[in-house]
Amino acid sequence: MNVADAQYRKLSDVYDYFLMTFGKPGEKQDPAHPIEAMGANTLGDVPDSDWYTNRHWKKRMSIEELVRGPGNSNPPAMDKPWRVTAAKTEGVTPGFTIKDSQNRTYQIKFDTEKNYEQATGADVMGSKFFYALGYFTPENYIVNFKPDMLQVGENVKIVDRRGVEREMDESDIAGVLTRVPKNQNGDFRAVASYYLKGKPLGPFRYYGTRADDPNDTVLHEHRRELRGLRVFAAWTNHNDSKSLNSLDMLVQEDGIQYVKHHLLDFSSVFGAEAFQPKSPRAGYVPLFDWTSSAKEFFTLGLYVPAYARADHPYKKEIGRLEADAFKPEEWVPNYYNPAFVNMLPDDAFWAAKQVMTFTEPEVRAMVETAKYSSKEGVEYLIQSLMKRREKIGRTFFARVLPLDNFRVEGGHLRFDDLAVKYGFEAARNLRYEWSAFDNQSGSRSAIPNATSDAAPNSSGYSVAHITAGDAKKTVDVYLRGNQVVGVERHW
Repeated sequence: MNVADAQYRKLSDVYDYFLMTFGKPGEKQDPAHPIEAMGANTLGDVPDSDWYTNRHWKKRMSIEELVRGPGNSNPPAMDKPWRVTAAKTEGVTPGFTIKDSQNRTYQIKFDTEKNYEQATGADVMGSKFFYALGYFTPENYIVNFKPDMLQVGENVKIVDRRGVEREMDESDIAGVLTRVPKNQNGDFRAVASYYLKGKPLGPFRYYGTRADDPNDTVLHEHRRELRGLRVFAAWTNHNDSKSLNSLDMLVQEDGIQYVKHHLLDFSSVFGAEAFQPKSPRAGYVPLFDWTSSAKEFFTLGLYVPAYARADHPYKKEIGRLEADAFKPEEWVPNYYNPAFVNMLPDDAFWAAKQVMTFTEPEVRAMVETAKYSSKEGVEYLIQSLMKRREKIGRTFFARVLPLDNFRVEGGHLRFDDLAVKYGFEAARNLRYEWSAFDNQSGSRSAIPNATSDAAPNSSGYSVAHITAGDAKKTVDVYLRGNQVVGVERHW
């Protein structure tokens, strides 16, 4: 549906923190009556939409495509100086908005001395990981340049420390750069984020819907692609996965105007934080946590959580990404996320099977786009990601009967047992119970002696109830003739 117009909405970081920490908005799961994910099709998958596009796991991407990510052909031109059109001169991480010689706009962000290479590298490869996982992300590039590459554009205003607005001059650029570390060649390293196309509308929320978007009809806390994002965030330790690190854009394609939802700012994924190395707490404890605080208080500091007892190797250019103490089911972001807390086992399975499709060469290729100078750090990061990947598969495949890729071949129902495929389980004995299915009433009629993988010879609807020893973990597969039309998981 065409969106005639939508308005920008601003979200305060402080307000969002207190709302999520103490208000905890959104419709919550009732353990007795779980709310199934919405925005998914009858097979349990998420169709392509303005939120998400099936990529690597569904349509396998080549190494070149993984490295390209959302785009790899629009780095800022280096033939002429960049014109600074805006600047962030205050705060821990200063930056600029620039236009290159082709009049393309970029956000330029730097590392601090404490996390040199960490945040810029994470921002670049984070955009590629999450793009491959199906989300819309910006084009991010590592750039190295001399100070004279930055020149003040025309009529650029800044607010100085006295709160007075005035025209920017070259000394303001120089003042910012004095706080930015240089590499061995005397160049400044930064990430250049290519501006997204369209009209910015501000961040999306992980609950509710957008009132001025007629296409936004599913409560965000129940969207499978946002619930499952918790697993992807756990894999990459994207603990800063909050609304302010997202952006809605009003775009026009093929004559239709619509709202496109993006994830952005990956400077705090993997081993990095935005301005310092990742804390050992990241992903294990939220920023504010009554439980751990109370345990430490009442034990007079004698209580030491498991994550604090683990070894958290620190690599200067990479930061910290621990894998040995990592427990995917216990991973948490910095603060409450309504979609994440609503994640059900089938949401987690949908995400985990995607994580498991990434091979070490593919992970390596994306990590290398960060252009880290430490080979040792790169190996550490890759191995940590592969260990976390395996734990995610083992953990979330065990919570359901992990059968997938259902199809009928030669009159038999075929599928992949993902736990067996990845070596988490030995081949198991499966039991089948076939029934005729009335698609209008939802009623079933058992088909006598139909207890094998042989599909019924019928043009109507039928359903196979599959078990593997655990009566709670089952899968129902619906056929119309020989076509698989639905999958239901139970746990």
